Amino acid sequence: MTVNLFKNNNVRIILLLVWFMSTGCKDGKSGSKEKKSQPTEILAKNKWVPIFNGKDLTGWTWKIKGYPLGENFGNTFRVQNGLLSIRYDGYGPDLKGRFGTLYYNKRLSNYRLKVEYRFVGETAPGAPEWGYRDSGIQFHGQPPETQKLDQPFPICLEYNFHGGNGTDERPLGALCAYGMFVEVNGKKNQTTCVPAAVARTFHGDQWVTAEIDIKNGQITHYVNGEEILRYANPTYDSQNEIAKMFILKGDSTVSGGYVSFQSNSHPIDFRKIELLEY
Repeated sequence: MTVNLFKNNNVRIILLLVWFMSTGCKDGKSGSKEKKSQPTEILAKNKWVPIFNGKDLTGWTWKIKGYPLGENFGNTFRVQNGLLSIRYDGYGPDLKGRFGTLYYNKRLSNYRLKVEYRFVGETAPGAPEWGYRDSGIQFHGQPPETQKLDQPFPICLEYNFHGGNGTDERPLGALCAYGMFVEVNGKKNQTTCVPAAVARTFHGDQWVTAEIDIKNGQITHYVNGEEILRYANPTYDSQNEIAKMFILKGDSTVSGGYVSFQSNSHPIDFRKIELLEY
């Protein structure tokens, strides 16, 4: 009898332990799922930071071809009615190739950038033909202080903005690489600009939302929430006189840089610029 009771108790104890461990594990897994999904979504929303305050250009630096860093010739970059506006009414009858760059003052590596923009008005007199409704987000750019006096564009990658003329298709979202190479579908780009895989044209003065996602060398372009282009692994072009200055100890990998906006020749407004760093 003693032996049988001992065996029965052992069985009961083992069964209880098995039940406790199995239910505990299930609860633990369930809890871990909640921690990985719901809080991550909440954090993602909270991480978006506006980097344009709607009042002034605090946190930004400008460089216009032919002028020293920090000289805002013609009041090109301005804030009016809560918008960041790029204008050319102070340039006179000829743009004279005075392209400019508005830099965000922080070097970035892995992040998502979201902007809302629109083209307005008329192209500046003397602008090149390609300047009609043309602008863009430049990123992985060289430090502002390294841009030469007469250098029109920084060494960088660009999400190109195009605006339609009301009739013809003129898709936005191309990649343009200045002093760099990237891999598109696993192959190095053979041209400076690579068109978006998904063609989208926006006519008139409508607001458009453009996003760039950069994570561990993988880069994706979006427009109004739709993915339109993907590429990877940017490297400096060792044959480019300026780009080769940033190749250190033979490593041409581009792991980050500065975000900026172009003043190319057509007026453009930005009403929202937000950053989410990974």
